[in-house]
Parts: sequence; structure tokens; C-alpha cells
Amino acid sequence: MAGRETEIAVIGGGLVGAAVGLGLARRSKGVTIFDEGDLAFRASRGNFGLVWVQGKGVDMPDYARWSRLSAQLWPAFGESLTQATGIRIELTQKGGLQLFLSDGEAESAMARLSALKDRLNGDYPFEFLGHNALKERMPAIGPEVVGASYHPEDGHVNPLYLLRALHGAFADAGGRVANGAKVARIQPYKAGFDIAFGDERWRARQVVLCAGLDNARLAPMIGLDAPVRPNRGQVLITERLRGFLDLPTVQVRQTGEGTVQIGDSHEDVGLDDGTTGEELSRIASRALRLFPVLKHVRVVRCWGALRVMSPDGHPIYDRSPRWPGAFLVTCHSGVTLAAVHAEVLAGWILDEPAPDYMEVFSARRFPLQAA
Repeated sequence: MAGRETEIAVIGGGLVGAAVGLGLARRSKGVTIFDEGDLAFRASRGNFGLVWVQGKGVDMPDYARWSRLSAQLWPAFGESLTQATGIRIELTQKGGLQLFLSDGEAESAMARLSALKDRLNGDYPFEFLGHNALKERMPAIGPEVVGASYHPEDGHVNPLYLLRALHGAFADAGGRVANGAKVARIQPYKAGFDIAFGDERWRARQVVLCAGLDNARLAPMIGLDAPVRPNRGQVLITERLRGFLDLPTVQVRQTGEGTVQIGDSHEDVGLDDGTTGEELSRIASRALRLFPVLKHVRVVRCWGALRVMSPDGHPIYDRSPRWPGAFLVTCHSGVTLAAVHAEVLAGWILDEPAPDYMEVFSARRFPLQAA
């Protein structure tokens, strides 16, 4: 049927699907993103916006390598988005900090980072900054902050501008988007896949699942397994302030427009993406201990959003052994990994050379849950 066929179907139009779709569209014609739209949980509209390497992959060094590769690709990738769309995504990569409020917190974190550095044969830059050294670099920290770990490759972006730029660059590369409905069914057949998208029926030669939490439902249809679960994070946004925080932290960051984003919660509450006064109060209290300057600042909005978590917290990238041409892509680091998803993972899907550790990300590492 005219307009109902595509070479490659990317299911999911969030940060993961848009980045993978962009990478595919820059390599191949006939890529369509199927986006549920505002009916979905929209994790891409509720995240913290960090391009973050620090601490990732402590128990899976290849994930640390993958995250670092993406961070290294980000400057050129971000510039390519701006050139294609004119959208400035507010990318800065001057390093990032994890702040500690006790010696125990600091010692535990530094031990993990040191162990990871050892597993990477020393190729992992970070340093510990004590309170006085940190105070010189970041005068606004509170007296309770005992120090911080610093990683020079960390940074942040505006995630909403990033999502818009990814979609704009995707269109510029010749991609198209079908939106406003849920993919109800994917039926493999000899030459490809039939896709039921709302009232429409599509055919594709390849299909790539990038549907976040909905991957758990869709993956078995193409002979794969996506053992993902939701994890809620709550976020506070303040009024605009004069710049006082030139480096992002995992707890607090100041955006390009001057607002302050606060949030470090992790809650297992199923599919509830709401907010609670108790958790928001905890987040705010910790932020005040880190940065007392926030004491009299007005909060202008808050929200909850659901992360997409695998059992070990690391990405899942899989090819279907039963149905060639079917792939699964799922992770909770859609911002950090956007560059490597577009520049490397999309090529892997099309059989281009990729790092030799890609197979470590298969769901087969979860033997009790893999198909």
C-alpha cells in the first residue's frame, strides 16, 4: 500500500529511537520512526540531561568503554546537529562532579572508581577534590560537603533541545516519522516484518525496537527478550538564577537558561510517574545541604519520570537469531549514549565494523530471562 512500506522501521521516537534513527537515515534511505507520541511515558522529556561517564561500568568495564566512546564523540556529533537544524543544544563538557556529604560516601565512591580504573588498565581519568580544593573551584558549595569526585569527560545538554534537534536532523537526512499510535503487533514473515500501527499496516525489511519500557512487550514478537523495568526519578526546577554552578553534578545542575535542576531519587513504584511531597522534600533538603544559596529560591515546577532499567542497569543491544533483520536497543542513558547510538550502533545494525565487545550487551547475559 502506498506510503505504508519502509526499509527500516525504528519503533520509538524518544532520545534512543531518534538517535538510532538518525544514524540509520544518514547511512540508508527509507527509515521510518514510529512514535507513540504523548500517549507514552516520554522518559526523554523528563530526564536530567547529563552526558555522564563517571561511575558507569564499575561491574562491566565494557560499558565504561562504551560510555567514554560516546562522550568523546559528543562534540562533533553535537555540532553536526546544530549545523543540520540550527538548534543549539547547550552542550558543555568541562567535566562533572559527584558531591559527597560524608567521608563514608566519598570513600565508597572513590573505591569503586579506583577498582574500575584498575580493570581498565589505568585508562580512566578522575580525581578526588577535598572540601578546600572544591571550594576554590565551586564557591557555592555548603560546609557539609566533604569533597567530590571529578571526571573531565562529563558534561550536560538541554535534553528537550536535543530531542528536537535529533528529530530535525533525522528529517534533514530524509527520515520520516509516523506518530500518534501504539505499535500493537509485529509479525515476522519471510521477507521482513508486518507492523500494526494503530489503524495502519506497514511492512519493513528491518525493525529496530527502541520503545523503552514497551520493549518488554514487543521483543518476544521478534524472538528477543527485553527484561526491563521502570524506576522513577523526581525532579525539581527553580526560577532562573545568576550563574553559580559551572559544572554539572549528579544531584544538581544549572541549565543554560539559568534554572536549577534538582533530582537524585530512585524509586521502584511500577508505572507510577507521579510526584510525592515526601520524596521532593528529601531531594530539596539534600540540595540545600550541597548548595545553601538555594535556600530562598522559588521552585517553579516538578515532575516524575520513569527510567528504563535492565536487571544490571546496563544497555541491552541484541540481534534476533530467529528473525534476521530484527534488533533490540534499550538503555536508561539516552542522553549520554546518543552520540554512540547514532555514530556506531546504527552502523552495527547495518553490519559495519563496531567494537569487539558489543556482544557483552546481549540479553543473553541474563540466563534466567533470555529467550
